Amino acid sequence: MMQIDKKYIQTRLWKIYSRFISYAFFEERPLTTRGRWINPLVFTIYKIAIILPQFKKVFSPVFILGTGRSGTTILGIIMSIHKEVGFLNEPKAIWSKVNPNEDLIGSYSTAEASYFLNEADGSLKQKRNINKIFGFYLGATFSKRVVDKYPELIFRVPYVKSLFPDAKFLFLVRNGWDTCSSIEKWSERLSTCSAEGTHDWWGVNNRKWSLLVEQIIKKDEYFKTVSYNLSDITSHVDMAALEWIATMRQGLKMLEKYPESILRVDYESLVKNPITTLADIEAFSQLTHDEKYIHYGECVLRPVEGSKSFDLHPEILPLFIETMEALNYQ
Repeated sequence: MMQIDKKYIQTRLWKIYSRFISYAFFEERPLTTRGRWINPLVFTIYKIAIILPQFKKVFSPVFILGTGRSGTTILGIIMSIHKEVGFLNEPKAIWSKVNPNEDLIGSYSTAEASYFLNEADGSLKQKRNINKIFGFYLGATFSKRVVDKYPELIFRVPYVKSLFPDAKFLFLVRNGWDTCSSIEKWSERLSTCSAEGTHDWWGVNNRKWSLLVEQIIKKDEYFKTVSYNLSDITSHVDMAALEWIATMRQGLKMLEKYPESILRVDYESLVKNPITTLADIEAFSQLTHDEKYIHYGECVLRPVEGSKSFDLHPEILPLFIETMEALNYQ
């Protein structure tokens, strides 16, 4: 839902309005959730925003990237309480409206999709349209800055920068054992089956998984030792491990390429040292200092017990361990 709790209300009551507007009118309902009847209304709002003159200038939007289930949502909720921020939680419909070839899940478009999007994939029309939608959103929520949590944008940083040259990116990193365990549990809990097929973490009938295999794993020399038939894989932890490896490797590449635009945020540091980590995020994002934002994060973030290691396919395990070490995890 809107993902607010009692402490959120006590910290900044008026922020409930911003979260309600975000959830009700700008954040679509994906296939694994209820209430998809509202999606036509959401898309109508996008159309209106595009038709109208630019409502508000979009300055240095912040994008939360990484692998899902690595702390991206809780960070977004904490940032949403900042007095300047309007937070959009995975507004994939907005991105699908702007670029129909970006929908990896298949929730809104059956067109061909690309994991990687680069500068050449952007256009002046796309830049104008997403600036208008984000500007309309800022006006509707009385916010100054957009924070957009969409983990898969880690594969589209050059594309996003072509639309927002002054964008800031927060690259969330979390221990691979914890992230993959969480993905497996999410898929088991929220997967659905219907006449249209299976809808889970991996998209409509494994659309996202198929794209990951065909466009990344099979084309990246790093995965050449993974020789078994990935199309037949059924283990969600093996699938999650490959997604995590690919995402972390891409994040490290982008961090090296755009050090001035990307900040690495370790989930473990976030929950153990919230005051310092949130202050670093605030400064990097060029947000004015807000004690209530820091205080709320300090109240809601708690260290959690790490997941135990689990069995991985013997061809995946060495790559997984190597990636853990590259991220400085033991």
